[in-house]
Amino acid sequence: MISSSSPSSPSSPADRLGFGAMQLPGRWGGPVVERATAVAVARRAVELGARHIDTAAFYFSATERANDILREALHPYPEHLTIATKIGPLRTATGEMYAEARPEQLRGLVEENLRQLGVDVLDLVHLRVGRLKAVGGVPIGERFGALAALRDEGLVRELGVSNVSAEQLAEARAIAPVVAVQNRFGVLDQADGALVDECAAAGIAYLPFFALGGGHTGLESEKLRTVAERHGATAHQIALAWGLARSPAIIQIPGTSSLAHIEENMAAARIALGEDDMALLEQPVASAG
Repeated sequence: MISSSSPSSPSSPADRLGFGAMQLPGRWGGPVVERATAVAVARRAVELGARHIDTAAFYFSATERANDILREALHPYPEHLTIATKIGPLRTATGEMYAEARPEQLRGLVEENLRQLGVDVLDLVHLRVGRLKAVGGVPIGERFGALAALRDEGLVRELGVSNVSAEQLAEARAIAPVVAVQNRFGVLDQADGALVDECAAAGIAYLPFFALGGGHTGLESEKLRTVAERHGATAHQIALAWGLARSPAIIQIPGTSSLAHIEENMAAARIALGEDDMALLEQPVASAG
């Protein structure tokens, strides 16, 4: 299961560099990836040490689904591998994310992931709230309670939440244990830093999305370029290494459908940033350019 790193039980950076499956079927709304390439990328991620894979049934293109690709590539799944999925957003067959699932719809979404991945129990399921909107402001207790009931039935082993505020996390934790939070966070977008620290103190894993830019945020800055040059690395590698050094709670889950990029991303675990590097990277960002 997920190893939620806390200050009292640190794990190595290599153990906390996982893989995001969103791009395996093709970029969101973009061209489809050749199935053989996508399968090879998923396999290579695990060969290179990924112990955590992030996926969802709503990760699909016109002809491919991320869960199907993972099943072909990795089933039967290695015992050391955690495959985490998300439920909540509803997409049409053409890809439009149009609504969030009601509590009574969550069972069907869990069962959909079970079928696609070819398992009897899901390792970890995040309740994704707000789609891509800003966090907070909406109670999540009824939906999280419905998901917790599915865990009690044995369909899910562990529970997480995604795109949540500190208040929403507290609401969920009052209902059932939360082992992981998946929120937006990165070297150029550090607004969620207080929640990262809260998760570390509580022994909750924190999985950033858009850690390499995305959602209209690029990954260009002079300070990133400076540190990358010091280490003979790319800006993407430094962004990943920064997150691993920033908190023992962080598990990075960068996604790609490229074999070259998976090699580059996984190599970031070998980069040891110094105090000067961290001080520079944690300076407030005036702009992302």
